[in-house]
Amino acid sequence: MAPDARPAPRYWAMGAAAFERRMPHHAGVRALWESKWREPCRRSVYPFHDGCFDDFEPVFQDLIARDINDGTAAEYTLAFLPPAKSLERAGDEAAAKGDVKTASKLYLRACCMLRVARFPYITGFPRPSDTIKWEAWEQQKQIYRKAGELWSPSPLTEVLIPHTSATGRDRATIPVYIRAPPGAGSQHPPCPAVILLTGLDGYRPDNTARSDEFLARGWAAVIFEIPGTADCPADPTACSTAGGYYAVRAAHTHRESLVGVVAHGAGTHHFFSKEWLARADGHEYPFRLTPALAAKHGYGDNVAAYLEGAQGKFSLLETGILELPSTRLLLVNGTHDGLMPIEDSMLLFEYGSPKEARFFTGALHMGYPMANSSVYPWMEQVMASAK
Repeated sequence: MAPDARPAPRYWAMGAAAFERRMPHHAGVRALWESKWREPCRRSVYPFHDGCFDDFEPVFQDLIARDINDGTAAEYTLAFLPPAKSLERAGDEAAAKGDVKTASKLYLRACCMLRVARFPYITGFPRPSDTIKWEAWEQQKQIYRKAGELWSPSPLTEVLIPHTSATGRDRATIPVYIRAPPGAGSQHPPCPAVILLTGLDGYRPDNTARSDEFLARGWAAVIFEIPGTADCPADPTACSTAGGYYAVRAAHTHRESLVGVVAHGAGTHHFFSKEWLARADGHEYPFRLTPALAAKHGYGDNVAAYLEGAQGKFSLLETGILELPSTRLLLVNGTHDGLMPIEDSMLLFEYGSPKEARFFTGALHMGYPMANSSVYPWMEQVMASAK
């Protein structure tokens, strides 16, 4: 147990006004599209990476016209399925003609539609959390495999890894996506590998660009989903939060197996406090955050129980993890992150091994879009040091 259970700050680094306010996109689907998502969609950035604005504009105009404001409603998800199917058919036609580049782009556009359709969150443990969103998820994976088969010389491979540490309700295998540089394999020298742990709403088929960045540097990409999301086989009641959390945890608990770890927007302690979570629903997440978090952590729809019990159960400070030595660990986030407070990254400098960090003033969750300009050079340096 850590020596001091740190209370929530009196003043958050993001500022009192930003902490207390409810962002305008929470007013409904029109506000979500016009004030938050339309411009990222135009630029094909998260969550619209791999996508096309012309695919999404008519869907959102239809949702607005029908006044469908609940992202968890069946009508929301179903609106995206027909255009995704049309894009898949167009991709099939291009593939049949041998135009693999066009086919891949069309398949990825369909996958992007299905990604936004299954927002804000899904899990298959112990059973699908939403049958219609799960249908979108299954379609996304099926189409993504079609695209991945075309990515010569580094096609997509899905591997089922035996879950040798499974206990209780855990399932027996861990589904993983792998892409390797040309020439990598059992008959060739090993190549460096990057393990990418996904997040609350972004899963294995949502990391094409990142995988391409790794491959361009001669690194293999190995992509897992985190407990309580998508196809992860682990019981979420024993595990916690999003990818940054697991990155920090692994940097300490598996330090001898990892040459370095990058933690993007990690929630490690204050994130679990009632004081933070009481306002998080009004921050930058496109929909309400706490219902997704409660479900992800195995609390079902009991948000009150999650708010009451999460910090004592999952905090890396209160469970003593932060006191352990770690491998090299780079902490990256925006100082105005409204999902995972920047204080949770700053806290790590007071415990365990020395850490490294790059914070982006005024930026939101994970410090995007600026973060990669710092992350990839750091990764290159760490990989070079391990040769």
